[in-house]
Amino acid sequence: MDNYRLNNTPLAERMRARSLDEFFGQKHIVGQDSLIRRALKANRLGSCIFYGPPGVGKTTLAYIIANTLSLEYEKLNAVSSGVADAKKVIEHAKSIFELTGKPTILILDECHRWSKAQSDCVLEAIERGYIMFVGTTTENPHISMTPAIVSRCRVFKFHPLELADIKDALLLAIKDKERGFGRININIDAEAINHFAMFSNGDLRSAFGGLELAVITTPPDETGAIHITKMVASQCIQQPIISVDENAYYDMLSAFCKSLRGSDSTAALYYANRLIEAGIEPQVLARRTIAHASEDVGLSAPNALIQACASLYALDHLGMPEGNLALTQAIIYVCESPKDNRVVVAMNMAQDDAKNHPDDNVPEHLKNYHYDVENPPKYKYPHDYGGYVKQQYLPDSLKDRKYFIRKDNKQSN
Repeated sequence: MDNYRLNNTPLAERMRARSLDEFFGQKHIVGQDSLIRRALKANRLGSCIFYGPPGVGKTTLAYIIANTLSLEYEKLNAVSSGVADAKKVIEHAKSIFELTGKPTILILDECHRWSKAQSDCVLEAIERGYIMFVGTTTENPHISMTPAIVSRCRVFKFHPLELADIKDALLLAIKDKERGFGRININIDAEAINHFAMFSNGDLRSAFGGLELAVITTPPDETGAIHITKMVASQCIQQPIISVDENAYYDMLSAFCKSLRGSDSTAALYYANRLIEAGIEPQVLARRTIAHASEDVGLSAPNALIQACASLYALDHLGMPEGNLALTQAIIYVCESPKDNRVVVAMNMAQDDAKNHPDDNVPEHLKNYHYDVENPPKYKYPHDYGGYVKQQYLPDSLKDRKYFIRKDNKQSN
């Protein structure tokens, strides 16, 4: 244990995957037949942007790419770096390219924080091949970044890690003698592993941090072993211990959701408070209530969504027990409101059409004619017709499609 304390590098950094085979989760990105694996094998990956929640492997994958391609890399953080830092990297990359013909990988964390001027300074280097840009961000780059950078990158969306992936990573850290705790006698309960995984919210860095804190703060017992219980885990990951197992948790959460949809406010409140008493964060229930306010109530009672969102705000700003009043009000409102699933039906239909008709042309009269043309298509301005005029808005292949059907099954002419 004393030898371990000499190593101040966080466990999450020590256990960072070194290859795709060591990488946990994101099978849709790094699976055996994935684009990244194929592109790395052909040395044709190019610039990328990885976006998703914290602790899911974005920066780790950037390092793996650099090591796999045997390329030099520079790492910057968009929060603390400026144009001068980027230009310095570009000049160094240019000299390497002229000598070896190989690009330098620029790994930019929090890349959405770069200004337009900072982004623009690397565009030429990307186009000329000096720089292979790999940005990581928690924000959707299509919204938060300059289009010029995004258009030159492949964008990959990362998901929160599955419970099984986090459990496997924690067990590996306990056994690994080189980077983890394999040289320490640790006895960890299965319930403790489950607790770390459940309450890390898909963030492996958070799970590693909790495990590390548990190991270094738990004194050995009379046999010299460090015994990590569920109670210890709950203290170290800063989440309350729950008095239900994983199956019971998901069963009650399912019953809560089905009670909302089934208009049984008594049952919904019962399951909500059982979960709260068991130690679940009430924000989990508020977020589910928000989802069902749109999915199951929708436009039949639009205030349900306002009530549900307000309950989450109250919980975040008031805390418990006062926040439970707002949550209770929202749950009752959603349950007692008339049910209508046309919003989710419309959303699903629109998503399907967007995927299946990605290349259909916008009708000519709706295009953005921002330059002079002799005979532009005639767009009918609705306010010239009293607020509504019938005209085609969808592409020809979808012109008769209806996603949202009014209750009387009639559409305005």
